[in-house]
This record gives sequence, C-alpha cells and structure tokens, in this order.
Amino acid sequence: MRRKAASRLRTARAPLVLAAVLGGFVVFAAAAAFSAGESPINVVPRLTGAADPMEDVHTPPFDRPIVDDVRRMRNYPEQPPIIPHSIDGYQLTLGTNRCLSCHKREFTEGSGAPMISITHFMDRDGQVLSDVTPRRYFCTACHVQQTDAKPLVRNLFGDTQNNDVQ
Repeated sequence: MRRKAASRLRTARAPLVLAAVLGGFVVFAAAAAFSAGESPINVVPRLTGAADPMEDVHTPPFDRPIVDDVRRMRNYPEQPPIIPHSIDGYQLTLGTNRCLSCHKREFTEGSGAPMISITHFMDRDGQVLSDVTPRRYFCTACHVQQTDAKPLVRNLFGDTQNNDVQ
C-alpha cells in the first residue's frame, strides 16, 4: 500500500518539477540575452537628475507661500482645500500636529480658522470618533500650501459648468 502511495506522489510531483525546470531555463535564457550586449530596455532617467544618490546636491529654494489667508475656490468636487498660509516650522509628527491647534473644533472660535471636516473624525467603517482618525492625522498628505510656483506643464483644465458641452 505504501509503495502505491509513494508511486502516486512521484507521479504527481513530476509536472511540478518539469514546470520549475522550464521556468528556470526561461529566466536563465532571458538573463543571458540581456547581458549579451546592449540592453533593449529604455531606462527612464531619474527625476532627481544624474547626481550620485550619496552626493550632496544643491536644493533649489522653495517657492514663496501665498500668505493672504484668503480661502480659494476649489477646482473640482471633493478637492481638499489648500492651505492659505505659511506652514514653515509646523511640526507634524506622530506625537504632535500643529494644524490641530487651530483647526480642531474646540479651538476654531479663538483662532478663527475653519473647523476640519467631520469626515476627518470617521474611521474606515464610517464610525464617528471623538478625535481625528489616524488615517487623516497627517494633513499634508492631502492638503498643500498655496505658493506662487509656475506650472510645470500647461494646464487646460476647466470647470464643466464653464464649458459648453454638446
């Protein structure tokens, strides 16, 4: 009885071993083809330039923040509001969030800042919590500071209400 089971086990393993050998051959052949000469793959240049990653590189200055504290119209529904003031020096770590010292509900009256949205108190199941949910704690993951930066590319975005759609 044991011999028949062992024989069936060997027969069942044979296709797996064959597939592994063939897969290894394909990987080996592809590696040999790429190392044989010039690589046919076009490598995309790095966004940081050609500098060595361990080398000190001059960082260009940041664009100037717009600090007029004017609330701007949003460009599309559900767009997170931009930050209309400077956030230089704001501490945003696991233990401290400077934004909440003005935008948390209990501080908005004294600071005059808009209260953060109720969605920031909801967990992923839609349950409203008493404090900001951890997934919404790091404000700058969604909200950006308004600056005087020039666009990197031409922008033809337009509001659908302003377009004559046929």
